[in-house]
Amino acid sequence: MTRSIYRTSALILGIIAAGSAAAVPTVTSDEELVPEIRHERIGELVTQFIQKSHYNQIAVDDDLSSQVLDLYIKTLDSNRHHLLASDLEFFEQYRYSLDDLIKSRPLDPVYEMYKVYRTRARARFDYAIGLLESEPDFSINETYQFDRSEAPWATSEAELDEIWRKRVKSEALRLILADKTWEETQEILTNRYKRVLRQLDQIKTDDVFEIFMNAFAHTLDPHSSYLSPRNSEEYRIQMSLSYFGIGASLRTEDEYVEIVNIIPGGPAAIDGSLKPKDRITGVAQGGDGDMVDVVGWRLDDVVELIRGPKDTVVRLQIIPGGAIPGSGEKEIVLSRGQVKLEEQAAKSSIIDVPRNGRSWRVGVIEVPSFYRDYRALSNGDKNYTSTTKDVRRLIAELEAEGIDGLVMDLRGNGGGHLTEATALSGLFIDNGPVVQLRNSNGRVSRLDDPDPVARVAYEGPLAVLVDRFSASASEIFAAAIQDYARGVIIGQQTFGKGTVQNLYSLDQYIKPEGDRGYGQLTMTIGKYYRVTGESTQHRGVDPDIALPSSIDAERYGESVRETALPWDTVDTTRFRRGAPLADTIHSLTVSHYERAKDDPNYQYLVDGIREIEEARSKITLSLNINERRAEREEERARSLARENERRAALGLEPIASLEDLEEDDQPDILLDQAAGIVSDLAQLRQVPLPQEKTARVEH
Repeated sequence: MTRSIYRTSALILGIIAAGSAAAVPTVTSDEELVPEIRHERIGELVTQFIQKSHYNQIAVDDDLSSQVLDLYIKTLDSNRHHLLASDLEFFEQYRYSLDDLIKSRPLDPVYEMYKVYRTRARARFDYAIGLLESEPDFSINETYQFDRSEAPWATSEAELDEIWRKRVKSEALRLILADKTWEETQEILTNRYKRVLRQLDQIKTDDVFEIFMNAFAHTLDPHSSYLSPRNSEEYRIQMSLSYFGIGASLRTEDEYVEIVNIIPGGPAAIDGSLKPKDRITGVAQGGDGDMVDVVGWRLDDVVELIRGPKDTVVRLQIIPGGAIPGSGEKEIVLSRGQVKLEEQAAKSSIIDVPRNGRSWRVGVIEVPSFYRDYRALSNGDKNYTSTTKDVRRLIAELEAEGIDGLVMDLRGNGGGHLTEATALSGLFIDNGPVVQLRNSNGRVSRLDDPDPVARVAYEGPLAVLVDRFSASASEIFAAAIQDYARGVIIGQQTFGKGTVQNLYSLDQYIKPEGDRGYGQLTMTIGKYYRVTGESTQHRGVDPDIALPSSIDAERYGESVRETALPWDTVDTTRFRRGAPLADTIHSLTVSHYERAKDDPNYQYLVDGIREIEEARSKITLSLNINERRAEREEERARSLARENERRAALGLEPIASLEDLEEDDQPDILLDQAAGIVSDLAQLRQVPLPQEKTARVEH
């Protein structure tokens, strides 16, 4: 198929558009949005990498092409607010040809599909601006379906008009409920929609190519990706941490900028208010600067607003990721700073747990990431910073203070250096294997404790506290502790990222054209396996004792990603497991639940999670202002009542409103539960169960 045939598709678009209103729209002239020869070279090189080195050794064929088309469409219009069913029918002609394009042919159809989307999107936002000329009637009883990801595609312009009428009304109502006047609401939304239109006009050819290449890469698995030359440089800056900002990774989701993760040691991590999945709607400078609405902005423009000189203040207006649908925005104030390695470091504390007439001292070591200062290490600095060295020191300090047990807190720890995961495991188990690694050729290698002659740093009662955001290296450590029966895993099923990625700078394989590079490819090349042979991929690590969590495992984690690699197994490797813990875990679980029934903090947590889950089940919002206001006030009243019920049970003074809550008033309920379980474990250690005294089993 030649380039001239692809050029003809633009004319075909114009002919079809002359039909019904639901036909594919006439695509406006976009001379700049055409593929370049360099894109063909990148596509050919990426295809070679995928076929030779991707873990699944995927064939780039018609079946993959079909999947790429579906994901490309989903990337363009994930909530089905712009494209029509007729557009999807038009795109069908490319279902089984994208594999041929990416290998070595012109990518014109990719750009034609994008331009169809852009034309539709322009029409939608023009229509939205027109709707703002008059104030909606907020007294009408009607609802807006905000989640259309699984809804049928609209079949006509009129159907899209109705969807957008309700969308604009819903966005206006959110602002009205935040005490904005109609004139203020009108101005904010008009500027927002005009900004989206400007952003659509600023899309460049590399942007379209990157969108498509990521649809291609994410079809392989969620962690393979392509970055354009511009975003490759942005990635380098973030990884080197050579900027002043808040310490968060961002991405665009629909028209919003969303928090992907918080960088340990950065201002956002230290403050603790900003969370993954939070959506940024506004950015303001200093303590009194005007809040700039950033919905619809390009990601790099939002990043520029957030970054700034050290020790200056930036204010973020956000919609919390776990917020109840229709709830209001909140403001977070952060002081910009440089991400410092020492602020990523593990930290310790002690919790006193009263039990059976005495106070049990439970040490806690919080590990935010698995870090190692390789630069200092390579320079011969024996005092280089590392997770394992810090934890060994903290254990010694805690034991000097007479702790009865230890909690390793890995909640929210997204991973880090594999070497640190294996080394940290070696502080708690005898020498032996920690994790297995299988590459794309099927070869399985074993990673052992890197310092087998070193003495175990801690032999007392141990628990590892995890949640759904504990991932990668965190899962390797937790799995090793569980498989060796060295301690008890407490919390929530972990994320389930058991894959290994490699980064390929494409400039090393193709000579750059002038100062324009080719970007970089991140590709999955292997999988991790526990010493038992089970993968941590997809399933993560299941806790021995589950604790309630506000993190919805049905929404977050590897298992909810459509292209996640599956769970599987390899052969068990030889290791020496400790004495079985099944009976101990049963005893601990019974004691925990008996105690939790009468624990006001625990019941407060459970009730709050139940309300959140009920709210999350909604896919529609009322557009009646009185009903929405009543729902919000009712939710706040329930929250206040739950808080005062908790306070009364604890003998604390009630509060008049939620605004009166101090940060110190909110206990870390899950950590307290873990400490209680460890104190039980310490008591059992004093009188071990008969079948668990000293037995060790060879595998």
